[in-house]
Amino acid sequence: MHTDSSIAKPPVESFEAIIVGGGMVGTALCALLAQAGMQVALVEAKPAPLSLENATSQLPAPRVSALTPVSQRLLTHVGAWPAMQKTRVTPYQGMQVWDAEGSGEIAFSADEAGVAVLGHIVENAVTLAALNHQVVEHPNVTPFFGARLQALQRPSSYPSKQASSGDWLILDDGRQLHAPLIIAADGAHSVLREMAGIEVASDDMQQEAVVTTVTCAKSHGGAARQAFIDGRPLAFLPLTVEGNDHYCSIVWSTTPEHAAELSELPREALGEALGRAFGHRLGEVTVCDKAHRFPLVQRHARHYVQPHFALVGDAAHNIHPLAGQGVNLGLMDAAVLAEEVVHAWQRGAPWGELSTLKRYERRRRFDNSAMLGLMKGFKVLFGSHDPALTLARNLGMSGMNQLVPLKRVLMRQATGERGRLPLSCR
Repeated sequence: MHTDSSIAKPPVESFEAIIVGGGMVGTALCALLAQAGMQVALVEAKPAPLSLENATSQLPAPRVSALTPVSQRLLTHVGAWPAMQKTRVTPYQGMQVWDAEGSGEIAFSADEAGVAVLGHIVENAVTLAALNHQVVEHPNVTPFFGARLQALQRPSSYPSKQASSGDWLILDDGRQLHAPLIIAADGAHSVLREMAGIEVASDDMQQEAVVTTVTCAKSHGGAARQAFIDGRPLAFLPLTVEGNDHYCSIVWSTTPEHAAELSELPREALGEALGRAFGHRLGEVTVCDKAHRFPLVQRHARHYVQPHFALVGDAAHNIHPLAGQGVNLGLMDAAVLAEEVVHAWQRGAPWGELSTLKRYERRRRFDNSAMLGLMKGFKVLFGSHDPALTLARNLGMSGMNQLVPLKRVLMRQATGERGRLPLSCR
C-alpha cells in the first residue's frame, strides 16, 4: 500500500466510484453504475477506447469468450448487446465433449435444456467496443484513458469498520481522484490489488494455451466441441463470418513444451496437427492466423473487499479457459457489486462501507471458488493415466449422456442459471 504524503496535490477530482481497468468487466460495471445515476471515473492505461468500427476485421480475432445467456441478459440490460449482434456474434446450440484416450463422450443441446441457445462465441474486442460505446460518452462517466497509477492513498487507520470518506488515487501525471469506492478491474496482474496489499493464492496449472483461428472443411453446425487429449483439452469454438460457418477459434491447453512446438510450426503443419488431434471431426483444418500462446495460472484473491475498495473479474480470480467461464464470472461480479452498491447509494447509505461490500463478497466468492475447484478437478481427472480412472471417466461420460434430467441440471449451471441472480441478469 502506498501512502506517500510528499506527492504534490493539485485539485482533487471527486466521484462516487472509481473503476481502474477498462476491459470487459470494468466497462460493464461502469455502465451499470452510470446508468443507475452514479458519477463514475473510468481509469484505463490504453490511450484510447476501442470503437465498434475498429473491433472487427474479415479474420476473427484469436481471443474470444463463450458468453452465457445470463451474460447476454446483462449486456442487453446495459444496451451493448444489439451493437454486438450487428457486429459479429455466433450462437451455439450444441456442445460435444469427448475423451480422445477412450470412448467416453457426452453431448449437450439447447433443445434438451429447453432454451434457444447454450451461448454465443464472441470476440472479446466486439464485446469491449460495444460496452465502450455505452460508457465513453455517458454524461455520468469521466474517462481517463492513457492514465497509469502512481499511488493509492488511504487514511492511515479507519476509526471503525464503518469507513471514512474514501480513498484517493494518484495518477502518473499528478492528478488526484477521490471516491468513497475504488474498484480494481485491472486484470490478473492487478497493480491496484497489489497497492491495496491483498494477497493472492496462485496455482500454476503447468500448461499454456495456444490460440488461433482456423477454417474447417466441414461446417461447425452451431456446436462447440472439446476433446481431452492426454489431459490437454483442445476446443474448436464455432465462429460464423458473413454467413461462412466453417470458421473456428482454437484453444489448446497443453504443456509449455508442446505449446512452444505448436506455435513454431508452419501453418500447414499446425493445421495437420490440429486435425489429427481432433480426430478429423470437422475435416481438413486450415490455419488462418499466427498461433499465440500464454501461460495458464489460476489465481484467487484472499479476500475481495476492504473499506472503500473492491476487486472484480480477473483482479479477484482468474480461471483455466477449459469451460470458457472466465468473463462470465467477471460479468457476474460486476452485476452483483453494482446491485449492492446502487442499492446502498439509492437509500442514502454509505456505499463504500465494508458491510455493503461484504454482501457482494459473500454472494460471489463461493460461486467463483466452486468453479476454480471444478477446473482443477477436471485437470486431475483427465490428466491421469491410471487405467482404472480412465475407464471410470469414460463409463461416467457415456452413462451421463443417457441421463437427460442430469444433463439438464448441468446445462443450467453451464449457462449461468445458478444462485440468486442480480436483477440486471434476469
